[in-house]
Amino acid sequence: MNQWQIAVDAPITKPLTYTSEDPSIAVGSLVKVPLGKSNRKVFGLCLEKTMDNEERLKTIAHVYQDLPHIPSRYVDWLSWLSNYYKHPIGQVAKLLAPPLIDKKQGRSRKKSPIPDVEPESIAELNAEQMAAYKSISASNGFQCHLLHGVTGSGKTEVYIHLFQQALNSGKKGLFLVPEISLTPQLLSRFARVFGDQLAVMHSQLTERERTNQWLSIVEGDKKILLGARSALFCPIPDLGLIIVDEEHEASYKQEEKLKYHARDSAIMLAAKLEIPIVLGSATPSLESWQNAKAGKYQLHQLQLRFNEKSLPQIDVVDLREHRPAGLPFWMSQELHDALVQNLKNKEQSALFLNRRGMAPSVVCNSCGHTEECPNCAVALTLHHKHHLHCHYCDYHKNFNETCSACGVGEVIPLGLGTEKMQEDIKEMFPEARVVRADRDEIQSREDMEAVIQAVESQSVDILIGTQMISKGLDFPHLSLVSVVLADIGFNIQDFRANEKTYQLLSQVAGRSGRHNTDGRVIIQTYNPNHPCLPFVIEHSYEAFADRELLHRKELLYPPFSRMIRIRNQSIFAKKAEKNIMDIYNWLQKAFKHYQIENDVQILGPTEAPLFKLRGKYRYHMLLKVKNKKNIHSILDQLLANDALFPSGTKVLIDVDPIQMG
Repeated sequence: MNQWQIAVDAPITKPLTYTSEDPSIAVGSLVKVPLGKSNRKVFGLCLEKTMDNEERLKTIAHVYQDLPHIPSRYVDWLSWLSNYYKHPIGQVAKLLAPPLIDKKQGRSRKKSPIPDVEPESIAELNAEQMAAYKSISASNGFQCHLLHGVTGSGKTEVYIHLFQQALNSGKKGLFLVPEISLTPQLLSRFARVFGDQLAVMHSQLTERERTNQWLSIVEGDKKILLGARSALFCPIPDLGLIIVDEEHEASYKQEEKLKYHARDSAIMLAAKLEIPIVLGSATPSLESWQNAKAGKYQLHQLQLRFNEKSLPQIDVVDLREHRPAGLPFWMSQELHDALVQNLKNKEQSALFLNRRGMAPSVVCNSCGHTEECPNCAVALTLHHKHHLHCHYCDYHKNFNETCSACGVGEVIPLGLGTEKMQEDIKEMFPEARVVRADRDEIQSREDMEAVIQAVESQSVDILIGTQMISKGLDFPHLSLVSVVLADIGFNIQDFRANEKTYQLLSQVAGRSGRHNTDGRVIIQTYNPNHPCLPFVIEHSYEAFADRELLHRKELLYPPFSRMIRIRNQSIFAKKAEKNIMDIYNWLQKAFKHYQIENDVQILGPTEAPLFKLRGKYRYHMLLKVKNKKNIHSILDQLLANDALFPSGTKVLIDVDPIQMG
């Protein structure tokens, strides 16, 4: 009987040993195995052959003969993912399997996710693009490339040429984008060039659609897979190139279960496969920029827009000095006049506000009571003028204009959301065709495709939206863009606050004036002296990055350290507080034992910024690690210490965290 180490789909940190006489089983085989006293059948992945002295081993129950083996280098990669991000290896392995692994094949009734478009030949590259393409394509084996190009510089055309070269060499390609809102236009562009060689995977597809796309690329019918972060787990045979577009985007970081960063994980996969990887952005993450400066990544720059259009003019409006009569509080006379002129010229405008709903909170004008979520320590957001909603736990209640606390005061909305902004715009410009793009309006990929098609066909005069319209989209007739309240992102409690602000403002500005018309950007703010704004106005990413990296180095923040967040939660605040202190004390002793106490700084423990969420109280601490030696061993020992995981508490470890809520 052969014995196999199997990664099983269960919260178990190590693989289990099973036996089988089936000669077809090999490293990478997908199987089902019995687990626990009930012998329930769970998914498993064969990691390696072994010799175990244990006598009463269970037998592999089923082998998925009709599915290909996972390539051995992918198996090595998932072991790294499990160890680095401290997640059970079998639950990582399950991500490599098709979603409907146990269901019979069937055809999806929905239309194909690949658009039916007229084919086009590959566009010629300009001198800058050609230089970047030749330099990247000349590299052999593993090499990480950073393609830094201003918005509208034509990075996508460089990507297309690189993928074509990979296909000509008999290889396949993986193209990652940060979120679903970017896929419709990119899909159309790639479909025109690569046609039926293209597959796509993202969360807006059904499980059947994702399974069909998985099979099409794994079994060899398709050659290029375009998708969001989960597409990284599709085990593509003969993969020859990975491209990560908008590599700076926070949405590449998974915040639930396996807390992996798709960009960093893709780099490790490329290293395991010994293939090149390209990271592209107009506003690279400071981690990637520092790696390029240090020579770890090869840097390629596109400093001109592809059609030699100038970058848009950016004006900052101080809202403290602009309170014109007859206009909403959020609109300056300058923005109003620009909208009027754009409508007159039959050009398109976009208004960006990173906050949906009618108002972010409501307050009693008598007693000052704010309506809060009973499950989370956050204010309820007003939607549609008649219901209050929590964006974290989905709690909602009817909006009552009489205060629930004092019973006499009037409850009034405070602040601004995209829904309220749309209402104001319709009142001011009743003839304008206005469309809103936020999570309330965009519920599916079809919704997003409809919005994009409407803007492209010039059926929209004013587009209002949140982050989903802030990057990647390319509208030829969009000449005016306004960041309505830039202050929303200025004061978040995060060492990356300035970086996120610069990236967001620059990406939003980059939607303007990309084609036929000159672009203009109006940034409205109550804080016109914010340190990011001069760099945004001058389109000077490098100067901003150099300044920000100096601060990061002084304070030992990434990229000059690695950060690990440890967070716990319990329905009892006192229990959570005691537990986090026990973990803190244990870590102090462990760091001293391994003589690395001078290489690790602990911030906290303290209440998490979102102290109460979904009925649970949360505490956290941050580790800033200068020397990674022994840190993963210490974390493994922490996770194996049952005394630190009392009943009624949950402890989560987030390596390289992005969100701190």
